[in-house]
Amino acid sequence: MRKGWETANLGEVCEMINRGISPKYIEEGGICVINQKCIRNHTINTTLARRHDVTAKSINPERYIQLGDVLVNSTGTGTLGRVAQVRREPNELTTVDTHVTIVRPHPGKFFNDFFGYMLVRIEDEIASSGEGASGQTELARITIAEKFNVSFPISISEQKQIVAILDEAFEAIDRALANTEKNLANSREVFESYLNAIFTQKGDGWTEKTLIDVCVFQGGSQPPKSVFSVEKKEGYVRLIQIRDYKSDKYIIHIPKKDARRFCQPDDIMIGRYGPPLFQILRGLEGAYNVALMKAIPNEEIISKDFLFYFLKNNRILNYVINSSSRTAGQTGINKATIEPYPIAFPTLENQAIIVSQLQELKIETQRLEAIYRQKITALKELKQSILQKAFTGELTADTPKTVKEKIAA
Repeated sequence: MRKGWETANLGEVCEMINRGISPKYIEEGGICVINQKCIRNHTINTTLARRHDVTAKSINPERYIQLGDVLVNSTGTGTLGRVAQVRREPNELTTVDTHVTIVRPHPGKFFNDFFGYMLVRIEDEIASSGEGASGQTELARITIAEKFNVSFPISISEQKQIVAILDEAFEAIDRALANTEKNLANSREVFESYLNAIFTQKGDGWTEKTLIDVCVFQGGSQPPKSVFSVEKKEGYVRLIQIRDYKSDKYIIHIPKKDARRFCQPDDIMIGRYGPPLFQILRGLEGAYNVALMKAIPNEEIISKDFLFYFLKNNRILNYVINSSSRTAGQTGINKATIEPYPIAFPTLENQAIIVSQLQELKIETQRLEAIYRQKITALKELKQSILQKAFTGELTADTPKTVKEKIAA
């Protein structure tokens, strides 16, 4: 550790204020309440805050957020441990709900922005320290206070110098991240625009029918959970669920005798419930459950691949979204919703040509997406590397220049 630096337990240099007010929200008036949704990318989005019907006098003054406070998401899956600092004086009385912890530095110990960066540095560690079951994790105040050691220069002046370097370096990285994420979005839009153009402009000699005329929609079946197995056994098949198209973390098998509906990797599968609604999926083999529906084309007039791409165009997606709802509050679709939808298509020969063009564009789009994702990952890793140097006393005045050179390379 460099001379003039101190190492301390996090709980020794700040105060933890958790267990905010329970939700009882109103549309207007009351108190502004920060929730988990407000904390993203180390910033606080107050436009997502809610209003609470309590009066200002009924809340302990220490529970109102102050300039320099760091807010930590203290429960949840995927949001746990996210941090953001209050870098501007709140323009109204603002507190937090029960899912957000206020971490307040001891007066005179830190330059505010330095304290914020210090918690960003250990954000991942905070998230991994959560405890709980059934996918719902929680941070205990004592966990945050006692588990982590932090290192910092005693001199406030040196803290300010470090913040100035980090601000300049991170401004360049954030700008590069924003541009890369925009390029990633644009690459997807190019494919979607081309896809939509094909199925809206149509062509000479195309046949016009409805989906019920060219394919059959076959719903899945739901075996009882009592027959589920996480292990693949003799006589068992995989039970395909919507989530399985994104991850292999929750693979379930069922006895083949209990399976009713089966799919192959090239079959067109439709996610019936959202969000997101109306996912068009393929690539897995097994028995599929009631949350999925299979589109089986009449291949004498329309190919599987052509139908697959048709179902992925935005016009039909918007139609389904506007037409479908469930009383339980979860949007969903059924056969009656999509069977009357119009479809136009050329000869099988021309369908094959269109599919080939779409597949070529899709491959190029995926290649560009992979490049942009790699760059995004590299930029985020660069941020972590700089934070590591900042809190081990290795940061130099040349860091922003070096960062800009790496970004430009």
